[in-house]
Amino acid sequence: MSPSKPTNKKEQKGRMAPEHVFTFKCHTEISCFTHCCRDITIVLTPYDVLRMKNGLGISSDEFLEKYTLILPQQNRLIPLVILEMNEKDKKCPFVREQGCSMYEERPWPCRMYPLDMNDDGTFTLISHADRCRGLEEEDPWRVGDWLSDQGIVPYDEMNALFSSITIPLQSQKIDIDNPQITKMLFMALYNIDKFRDFVFNSTFLDRFELEEPDRIEKIKSSDEELLKFAFDWIKFGLFGEKLFWVKEPPPEGK
Repeated sequence: MSPSKPTNKKEQKGRMAPEHVFTFKCHTEISCFTHCCRDITIVLTPYDVLRMKNGLGISSDEFLEKYTLILPQQNRLIPLVILEMNEKDKKCPFVREQGCSMYEERPWPCRMYPLDMNDDGTFTLISHADRCRGLEEEDPWRVGDWLSDQGIVPYDEMNALFSSITIPLQSQKIDIDNPQITKMLFMALYNIDKFRDFVFNSTFLDRFELEEPDRIEKIKSSDEELLKFAFDWIKFGLFGEKLFWVKEPPPEGK
């Protein structure tokens, strides 16, 4: 059964729950096509970076160097990672005449458009019909169906895990002066390739015991599982959560 269209455009304003309906369709024939991909600030999460660098087939180092700006935040351990727009025209580096060349791996804010999520879990339209002609189209969408269609679910799951680190860091105001710790924190979150090297080519697995022994095999073959592992490692190191155990040293003489 198709969702009912809003009786008027005013119903598309204000806060919407997942069952509410809005109308939207973006396509090459509208006059503002790709205008929303220009001169904007897109903050990338660790999962965004993982998906995008894998989509391009390049390393985390190369992606971060070529496509992002890393901005330190005052009194914050985790910097902002921003997608860098082209210098000349301020467009996203992945936008083309026919649309996004990274569409399958596009980051969370691009998937959400034209919606934004509020702190209370409701949704609002992030633009207006005078700027986004797609909102004048007659294709009706339930908010929940739109999110599912745009592949938001795995992003929301990963973002929730990321928030389980960032929210306590903000509330506890952990003061760490050692720059090596901040570098390790950034590596674990945003440079999955270096974090894999750290886990498997150091003494890490000799020193720590995991709650799930088969987890090692999972993180060997999946970047997503490795990122979840990184979240747990950070919560162990910063907040003392019992997610890893230090192995007992071998008896003397062995």
